[in-house]
Amino acid sequence: MTTRGLIIRGALVVLAIVTLYSTFYTVSEQEQVVITQFGEPIGQAVISPGLHVKIPFTQDVNVFDKRWLEWNGNPNQVPTRDKKYIWVETYARWRIANPLLFFQRLRDERGAQSRLDDIIDGETRNVIASHNLIEIVRVSNRAFERAEEAEDVMEAETMRQVELGRDKITRLILERASQVMPDYGIELVDVQIQRINYIETVQAKVFDRMISERKRIADRYRSEGQGKSAEIRGKKERELKVIESEAYKKTQEVMGGGDAQATAIYAAAYNRDRELYKFLRTMETYKTTIDKQSWLVLSTSADVFRYLQSANAAGPTPRASKH
Repeated sequence: MTTRGLIIRGALVVLAIVTLYSTFYTVSEQEQVVITQFGEPIGQAVISPGLHVKIPFTQDVNVFDKRWLEWNGNPNQVPTRDKKYIWVETYARWRIANPLLFFQRLRDERGAQSRLDDIIDGETRNVIASHNLIEIVRVSNRAFERAEEAEDVMEAETMRQVELGRDKITRLILERASQVMPDYGIELVDVQIQRINYIETVQAKVFDRMISERKRIADRYRSEGQGKSAEIRGKKERELKVIESEAYKKTQEVMGGGDAQATAIYAAAYNRDRELYKFLRTMETYKTTIDKQSWLVLSTSADVFRYLQSANAAGPTPRASKH
């Protein structure tokens, strides 16, 4: 066989392989397919898994997911019926229910995400604007579990009766959005509010009010604490005075008893030897009243001078005014 024949045969084999590859396609259990010819859909969508055939080269396979898909909305600033401006962020779950209609209206998932943004965000805005903030925050009229001191902090609006609640409001958003989705081949199964928050300007006011309320409660506790402290200090001072009074009484009793015993001892000593007692008392007086720098001016008849005079009787006569 010539070289040219080999080239032609090889080209035919390659063409056959490419043709077979372009003719057959597989669909998994998680997929559904729309066949298009020159950009236009041909026939119905293929939803059964397995090996399928199409016209090679002229027809294309457009694969779509059968599973539930997620949609996460962007935060939107929405006013409520009671004029509270809040940020609302929602999420949803959806799937492609009619792939042929989906392809004709939206082409792909990116187009579907854009359409979901418009529809769900719009319905969320409309529903929230028709209800008060408390309806969106609370689910039921279940009583608050709060401490006694927190009652003053609770706003009056939080005590309003809830007519619908967040669950029913999200069901209402889902119901309204679901009425439009079949026109795009989409089934919407769930819509939920992921996050709610005040806008920045309102947040600052709310935080300031919360801080002022907490400061007021702190001041009340501080005042009660100061009153209790004053009561404890007064009680302590009263008890201290009682203790001091009892101690002073016992001290005086002990001192009185000691003085009485000392007086009794002095009296006994005086009665035993009066002259010796006088002498000892005089010596104690010398010790406590006279030192090396002292001068005394005494009468010769004074009792103090008598012992000094008798002590110097054998020697020269001392000066009566100096020691």
